[in-house]
Amino acid sequence: MIQKILIANRGEIACRVIKTAKKLGIKTVAVYSDADRNALHVEMADEAVHIGPAPSNQSYIVIDKILDAIRQTGADAVHPGYGFLSENAAFAEALEKAGVTFIGPPVGAIQAMGDKITSKKLAAEAGVSTVPGHMGLIVDADEAVKISGEIGYPVMIKASAGGGGKGMRIAWNDDEAREGFQSSKNEAKNSFGDDRIFIEKFVTEPRHIEIQVLGDKHGNTLYLGERECSIQRRNQKVIEEAPSPFLDAATRKAMGEQAVALAKAVGYHSAGTVEFIVDGKENKFYFLEMNTRLQVEHPVTELVTGLDLVEQMIRVASGEKLSFGQDDVQLNGWAIESRLYAEDPYRNFLPSIGRLTRYRPPAEGKTADGTVVRNDTGVFEGGEISMYYDPMIAKLCTWAPDRLAAIDAMSVALDSFEVEGIGHNLPFLSAVMGQDRFRSGEITTAYIAEEFKDGFTGVAPDRSSIEKLAAIATVVNHRLQARAIRISGTIGNHARLLGSDWVVNLAGGNHAVTIAEGSGNNRVTFATGEELLVASTWKPGETLGRFDIGGATIAVKIDLKGPAIRLRWRGIDVTARVRSPRVAELAGLMPEKLPPDTSKLLLCPMPGVITGVAVKEGETVEAGQPLATVEAMKMENVLKAERRGTVKTIAVKPGQSLAVDELIMEFEG
Repeated sequence: MIQKILIANRGEIACRVIKTAKKLGIKTVAVYSDADRNALHVEMADEAVHIGPAPSNQSYIVIDKILDAIRQTGADAVHPGYGFLSENAAFAEALEKAGVTFIGPPVGAIQAMGDKITSKKLAAEAGVSTVPGHMGLIVDADEAVKISGEIGYPVMIKASAGGGGKGMRIAWNDDEAREGFQSSKNEAKNSFGDDRIFIEKFVTEPRHIEIQVLGDKHGNTLYLGERECSIQRRNQKVIEEAPSPFLDAATRKAMGEQAVALAKAVGYHSAGTVEFIVDGKENKFYFLEMNTRLQVEHPVTELVTGLDLVEQMIRVASGEKLSFGQDDVQLNGWAIESRLYAEDPYRNFLPSIGRLTRYRPPAEGKTADGTVVRNDTGVFEGGEISMYYDPMIAKLCTWAPDRLAAIDAMSVALDSFEVEGIGHNLPFLSAVMGQDRFRSGEITTAYIAEEFKDGFTGVAPDRSSIEKLAAIATVVNHRLQARAIRISGTIGNHARLLGSDWVVNLAGGNHAVTIAEGSGNNRVTFATGEELLVASTWKPGETLGRFDIGGATIAVKIDLKGPAIRLRWRGIDVTARVRSPRVAELAGLMPEKLPPDTSKLLLCPMPGVITGVAVKEGETVEAGQPLATVEAMKMENVLKAERRGTVKTIAVKPGQSLAVDELIMEFEG
């Protein structure tokens, strides 16, 4: 068995590998950049080696620095995690020459599958169904437009060495093909050091379903079921599940057998994933690519199969045979994974950076109702979210005997997750869990674009939700008032009384309520005569409250902003103001403060670097015309004009770093 593993990665996946290595009694070595000096994976490992500055191209993807860390620590094996050097054949080859075990597939398999053009040709030869497209390299934007027209729009423009949604663009016409080619090429060069591009047909109602494969060095190769990964933004997965709600047993078997055939064709061993695009209309599936590494979403496969994939990778790398066969692989129950990202869904999922002033995940393990909660993370409260790396904070997973129970368990877990200090996508994840379309399983990779056509603006609460939140706001206010009385005491022998009649302004409506405290319950009575019994142990100062209403427990995030109470629950984000009837009557006379007019300004939507300005001062631009390009977290974002106008001033230059909402340019009035 391997004695010491160096993890050539960071964050959540480094912590994940360390956990299994410790379980197996194997020593671990972490590597870290300047930005990760105090990171969780550094603290968890037995040893740690500094490898350079924050940018990954000066630290985590510099092969010589990883090799030097191996020599310093005497590690006899390397686990690459995902991303960075995980699918770099030159890295695997360098380890082989150094006599260090690579916990991953053979060099030849990485080379064959790492190039998307070569992999598609090999897949076709192995009898795997492939997507129509142009498999040759594309020289320039003009050729990209010509080829796209020949294939037929829409097309997917992709980096040959790409992954994680980087270097990918969908084009629906010649202009988008031209622009997408250049953006994909730039992203590919910056992220992978390889700017080769190819184009293939884009399936219009696609489902992204992938097969987990596992092989040893003795010729045994298995498939471990599938994962549905169709909920994506910017071609990067957000929510995954296992199994897929779409596949039947026959299709699952066919996809699994094709995945195994491809793996055997390249002599594959270790864990790997064969990704397919499935046509939801015709029930046809097409090979997309093979990831020769552990996938981000591997926990859902582990939850439904009971296998530890990291352990299997280590055992295979040590030369062991698989201890089970294909018939032993059983899919038990249902698992959901929600990726918690440091990005703001209210601002088109743009990245957010800063300090995690509060980070409280839900408790892991088996719950009272038999479901399971798991949270894979690489951060801690007080830690920094850096602009240099992927914005993923954690992977929250739930397991239950069936799909709807797993979704309900995820809803509760998301509501219980406390994150403050940065923008994050918890409200969006909660909203998806409550949508009828998602719960029905009728999903495609266009889900987010179709369900949130105007962007994510939160969830509009229905009547039942409004009443529950109004009742909760009443209880919260009642306890705040009770505390205020205890703090201030009495003045001039006049006792300060705690009122029972209130008016709750919430979601655009006013609700007259009366609250009465009982034994373990608060009875909230509305003017309509409807009553809600609310039980809770919430105390002032707590940011998460659990309220029992009608036998159902609701976990609500509570922010106190002066006299206002902000409540967040299952994607609903509302601000409540609770006033006495007299004050409420007078409040209607108070003018509301309006936000400043920014309609004539182009503001930077995220922290990043200006990589290009496409217009000049005095130039008239049309709606949809590119204005500037901002690079953040390895992603290139093209900012476009929302309407016709004339550029008045340009406040930035290429290479300039900007903070969120910093001015880029101003338009004429």
